[in-house]
Amino acid sequence: MHSPTSAHPASGPNPTARHATVSVHGEDSHAVAPGDIAVGVVVGRASEYFDFFVYGIASALVFPTVFFPFMERLEATLWSFAIFALAFVARPFGTVLFMWIQRRWDRSTKLTAALFLLGTATAGIAFLPGYEKIGPLSIALLALFRLAQGVALGGSWDGLPSLLALNAPKHRRGWYAMLGQLGAPAGFVIAAALFAYLLSALSAEDFFGWGWRYPFFAAFAINVVALFARLRLVVTHEYERELGRHDLEPTPVLELFRAKGRNVVIGAFAALASYALFHLVTIFPLSWILLFSKQSIGQFLLVQIAGGFLAAASMVMSGLIADRFGRTRTLGALALAIAAFSGFAPMLLGAGAFGQDVFVLVGFALLGLSYGQAAGSVTANFGSRYRYTGAALTSDLAWLIGAAFAPLVALGLCAKFGLAFVGAYLLSGAVCTVAALAVNHALKLKN
Repeated sequence: MHSPTSAHPASGPNPTARHATVSVHGEDSHAVAPGDIAVGVVVGRASEYFDFFVYGIASALVFPTVFFPFMERLEATLWSFAIFALAFVARPFGTVLFMWIQRRWDRSTKLTAALFLLGTATAGIAFLPGYEKIGPLSIALLALFRLAQGVALGGSWDGLPSLLALNAPKHRRGWYAMLGQLGAPAGFVIAAALFAYLLSALSAEDFFGWGWRYPFFAAFAINVVALFARLRLVVTHEYERELGRHDLEPTPVLELFRAKGRNVVIGAFAALASYALFHLVTIFPLSWILLFSKQSIGQFLLVQIAGGFLAAASMVMSGLIADRFGRTRTLGALALAIAAFSGFAPMLLGAGAFGQDVFVLVGFALLGLSYGQAAGSVTANFGSRYRYTGAALTSDLAWLIGAAFAPLVALGLCAKFGLAFVGAYLLSGAVCTVAALAVNHALKLKN
């Protein structure tokens, strides 16, 4: 594997030039600056997370009423969360399918098809009639569109996060790893703000009749813009050359698991503390507040928006901390912090509006610190040949194991047995992260 090139010109008045001329195998070429790659990563991830959170918030606030009006509110929300989880089940299959499409055709074809499918599914949900108009067919179509979203998200992997990690200066890898993760709080803040505005501006009848559809229209439009923005990056000659130079191309999945299957499992579990916390401070609390609290849902969304900004600031801090102490050590320390937080989570959620707000704000701060370094923390184990496919499938499995069923399991168990199960869920994720990092460290020492 070639080492990342440095951008220190030998002469000239502009030391901050975006590109530097380097020699690769005896030929002059232009290396893409890490800052340019970061722009592509943030644009792509922010659009995906906005779509992601529009559906997630709607699954807690809207779908129980629109698609399950014949059920009690708790049961309806649990069914809504079950459909929410389908995208994470489908995501690994989408990755495998679209990796084949890329091998058969090219990266731009794969990305265009994946984001077209994502936009079609999102628009389909926006136009979908509710249960009162077409009955059970509305639920079946909602599940179908959700599966399509999952397949599309699996196919939207463009390799830019891996390229960013490989091109980042060695002493700034934590910082550049954090940049791509900023799409998560950005997407959540915009989605939550849009729902908060609609809830405040519309009557309940109008909101459930047509108002909830507007965020899905916005998500469709943003995905179209993001598609062209990402294609302008990944299909350029410079980016194609950089991706090829680092061997960031798809490999057959069976070959990956035969050669590096152990690393896929370790990578998925290494990020579990962050992924377990992810939905327990974003989606699950909305359902809990709506069902078991007297707090206004619009006011609670504003608290979550503040939490989103806090998460973004914490992510920036995570980059500085990781570069000072190391990414793996930072991720392990934050897993222990999440484990400590899990002991207070039930008490805070049961302490009324003030305690619930504290739970959200502290949870978002921890999420920003941990999630900022969760992506690709052990992907160096894959080497150059398997990194592209390995990083994608590792992320898919982390989402599936850690986050897919978190709202469903947390709400169901807490409603039946009490809030202590929120703490138990968080603790299990933290334990898995610490164990995976320990195994990864032991294997490195052995090798």
